[in-house]
Amino acid sequence: MATTTSPKPATALSGLDRYFKITERGSTIGAEVRGGLVTFFTMSYIIVLNPLIVGTVKDGTGHYLGGGTSPNLAMVAAATALVAGVMSIAMGVGANFPLAIATGLGLNAFVAYSIASLPGMSWPDAMGLVVIEGIVILVLVLSGFREAVFKAVPHEMKIAISVGIGLFIAFIGVVDSGFVRIPASHATPVELGIGGSLSSWPILVFAVGLVLAIILMVRKVKGAILIAILGSTVLAVILQAVAKIGAQTPDGKNPTGWELNVPAMPHSLVSLPNFGLLGKFSLFGSVGTVGITAVVLFVFSLVLTDFFDTMGTMVAIGSEAGLLDEKGNPINTKQILVVDAVAAAAGGLGSVSSNTGFIESAAGVGDGARTGLASVVTGAAFLLATFLSPIVGMVPSEAATPALVVVGFLMVMQVSGIDWKNIELAIPAFLTLIVMPFTYSITSGIGAGFISYVVIKLAVRKARDVHPLMWGASILFVIYFTLGPIKAALGI
Repeated sequence: MATTTSPKPATALSGLDRYFKITERGSTIGAEVRGGLVTFFTMSYIIVLNPLIVGTVKDGTGHYLGGGTSPNLAMVAAATALVAGVMSIAMGVGANFPLAIATGLGLNAFVAYSIASLPGMSWPDAMGLVVIEGIVILVLVLSGFREAVFKAVPHEMKIAISVGIGLFIAFIGVVDSGFVRIPASHATPVELGIGGSLSSWPILVFAVGLVLAIILMVRKVKGAILIAILGSTVLAVILQAVAKIGAQTPDGKNPTGWELNVPAMPHSLVSLPNFGLLGKFSLFGSVGTVGITAVVLFVFSLVLTDFFDTMGTMVAIGSEAGLLDEKGNPINTKQILVVDAVAAAAGGLGSVSSNTGFIESAAGVGDGARTGLASVVTGAAFLLATFLSPIVGMVPSEAATPALVVVGFLMVMQVSGIDWKNIELAIPAFLTLIVMPFTYSITSGIGAGFISYVVIKLAVRKARDVHPLMWGASILFVIYFTLGPIKAALGI
C-alpha cells in the first residue's frame, strides 16, 4: 500500500512576531534587538548633552532648570532618559516603526537660549510653551492636515530629503567625533582634525571604529555596527586608562581630549534617578510675561521646526528600512505622527524640551531593524539608563559616531532615484541636499527645497502643478526664515 507524505506544517509564528510583523518584513527578533541597541548607543549621547544645554542656563528669574540656584544635571539626565524611553516604546507599540524618540537637538537650544532666558521668563513658563506646541501639532495630525501636507510633497523631493539627511547625519558623525572641527584660527569654516592633522587618541578611536564598521559591513557580518561601537568603546576605555586623556575643556586648553563622555570604568554600575522635574510646567504663565504675540511666534517656531523635522526623519528611516509605499509615504504615517506629537508635549511635561524622532535611528535600521520592536528595545534601554547612567557614560561619542557616517553613506545611495536631467526638480533637490548639512538643520533644508520648487514652477508658468498645501508650506517657510526681522519689528 502506497503511503503519502504530508506537507511539513509551516512554523507557527509567536504573538510577538505577528504583532510587530517581524517575519513579514524580512527580519528576526535577534535583528530587531540588535538594531534597537545600536540605535540606543548611537543616540544615548542625548542623556549627557541635553542636561548640558538646558540644565546649565539660568532662566529669566535667575534659576536653573528644577528651580535651584545651581545646575542639577543628574535630575535633567534622569528625566531626559525617562521621557525618551516611554515615548520610544510608544512609537514601537503604537506605530510599529523603527524610529526612536528623545529630546530634539536645536529645539532644546532654542527653548533654553531664546525663551527661558528672557527677562522674567521661568523654566516652567518655557516648558508650558513646549506643551502647547505638542498640543497644536496633535490637533494638526488628528485633523489630517499634517499628513496631507506630507503627501503633497513630490516623490523626488522626498528622495532628496532622505539623501540630504544622509549627508546631514554623516556630517554630525564627523563633527561630533572631532574628525572635522572649527579651526582655532577661524581661517576656514572647518578643518580636518586639529590643524589639519588627526593628532589625538579620541580621533584614532573614531577612525578605528569607522574602518572596523566598514570592513564588517563589506564582509556582511551581522551586527557590524554594534560590534564596531562596542569594540571602539573597549579601545577608548583602555586608552583613557593608559594615557589619562581627559575631556575637552570649554576654554580649549585640552583640544585632544574626549568630545563629551570620558570612557573610564565607573566607580558604581547603578545610580538612583531623581524624577523631580516631571510636571514642573506652567501652561499659560508665559503669556503674562512676554505677551500673547511673542507666545504665538515662539509656538509657531517650535511647531514648524518639529513639523518638518519629523517629516524628513520618517521618510529617511522608511526609505532605508524599505517601509515606504509606492508614493514614497511611510507605512502607518498617521500613527507615527500622533506619537511624535504626543512626544513633543511629553517633553514639556517632563521639563526636558520637545521630544521628536531621532535620525540616529537610521543606525539601527542599517544594522537590520525593520519593525517597532527595535524602538521598544531602544526605549527599554533608555529606561534602564535612568539607573545605569554610569555604564552609558562609558561610551564616548567618538565610538558611536562612526555608525552615523556608515548609515549616511547607505542613505545617500538613494540619490540615483532623482532625475537630475529634470532641472525643475533637480535644483530644489540639490538645495535640499546641501542646505541641510551646511545649516545643520533638517527644517532649513526642507524649507529651501520647498520655496525653490514653488518659485521655479511659477517662473516656468506651471503654477497649477503645485499642490495648494505646497504653496501654504512655502509661505510658512518664508515667514520662518524671516522671523528675526519680524520679531525686531514687533519689538520682541
